[in-house]
Amino acid sequence: MATNVANTEHVSGGGTDEPDQTATDAVKGTEPEMRAVVLQSFGGVNRLKVMKKSIPVPKDGEVLVRVKACGLNFLDLMMRQGSVDDCPRTPFILGTECSGYIEALGTGVENFKVGDRVVAFQRSGTFAEAIAVPAKYVYEMPNKMTYEEGAALGVCYAAAYMMLYEVANLTKGKTVLVHSAGGGVGIAVAQLCKMVDEIKIFGTASTGKHEVIKDKFDHLFDRSACDYVEAIKKLEPKGIDIVLDCLCGEDTNKGYDLLKPMGKYVLYGIANVVTGETRSFFSYARTWWNVDSVKPGKLWDENKSMSGFQFYHYLFNQGGEERVNIVMNEIFKLHTVNILNPVIDSTYAFEEVGEAMLKMHDRKNIGKILIIPEQEPKPKSLL
Repeated sequence: MATNVANTEHVSGGGTDEPDQTATDAVKGTEPEMRAVVLQSFGGVNRLKVMKKSIPVPKDGEVLVRVKACGLNFLDLMMRQGSVDDCPRTPFILGTECSGYIEALGTGVENFKVGDRVVAFQRSGTFAEAIAVPAKYVYEMPNKMTYEEGAALGVCYAAAYMMLYEVANLTKGKTVLVHSAGGGVGIAVAQLCKMVDEIKIFGTASTGKHEVIKDKFDHLFDRSACDYVEAIKKLEPKGIDIVLDCLCGEDTNKGYDLLKPMGKYVLYGIANVVTGETRSFFSYARTWWNVDSVKPGKLWDENKSMSGFQFYHYLFNQGGEERVNIVMNEIFKLHTVNILNPVIDSTYAFEEVGEAMLKMHDRKNIGKILIIPEQEPKPKSLL
C-alpha cells in the first residue's frame, strides 16, 4: 500500500468499475459533459478554472478513460507558466498522467476491454473526469493496486527506472546523488536503488524533510544550508558514480565536478528556472548562463559522461512507447511484490489545483501530490 504522509482522505481504487451511461452517450454522438481544470492563459494559478467540457469520443486506436486520480508533476507548473516549448495553445486542459478505468473503446483497440483499470499518459488533458488517450500510452494496472497508487507510480517511477538502469547503468557498489530527494522521483530513485546490492545513496532536500525520508538515503544535505559538494567529497573523496539532476544551472557544474572517472551525470529537469508563479525570463537566462560549456574533448580526457533524459519527449516524440510499456509492466510487478511503494503526500480536488501547485512550487511536498476528480474541496477558513 502507498505511504500517506498527510492525513488526507483517498478515493478507493480496488475492484473493477462498471462503465456508466456517459460512455454510451459519448459513443452515440451526444455531448455529455464533464468537469475539467482548464488553463485559460499562461501565467499564475489565477489562470486556472474548473469548467464544464464535452466528454471526448475515442478515435481510432484510442480508449476513453474515466479518470479517478491524477498525478501532479513539475512539468504541469512549467506548462502553466508557458515555459514548455511544445505547449498547446490556451485554453487547454492541464495534466499529463492519470489512472482510471476504460469506459469506451475506439475502433481497432484489441488489447483492452471496457472496465479495465489503467494508468495513462497524455501530452495534456488528464485533469478531467474523462480523457481519450491513444491505447499505446495506456497500461493495465494489477488488480490490487489502487487508483492513487497507480497515479503516484506512473511518471516518477518510470523516469527513475529508465534513468538508473538504462541511462546511468546502475550496478553493484555504485554511489548515487539525486536532487529533490523528497519529491516523487527522488523517493522512486531511492527505492529502486535498494534493489541493487551495496548502493550508497546521497540526496539533497530541505532540512525539514530529512526526518521523514532519512531511512531511504545514506546521507542527506540541505543545499541552502551547506556546501553539499564539499560535504560529499569528504565522504567520497574519489567522487560519485551517478548524479541525477532535476535542477540545472550551477548545480549542473557541481554535479559534473562531483563525478569520479567513468561517472555519469544525467539531467532530467530544469527546476531552477521556476522561481515564481509566472515565467521569469531572467531566471531562465540565469539558469542556462550558469551552465559551463563542456566540450567533447573534456569528457574524453576526464572519462566522464553527460546525458539528458526527458520522459515525455522520449515517449511522445521519439517512439519510446514500446520501451515504456515494458518498463511500466516491470514497475507494476515490483509493486505487486511490495518492493516499490509510492509515497503520497496529499490529495486535492479540481478546485484546489492552484493550491497543490503552490505547494509543489514551494517544495513542501514529500512524495507525490495527487488530484482526485471526485474529491470535494476542503472547507475554507473564515479567519
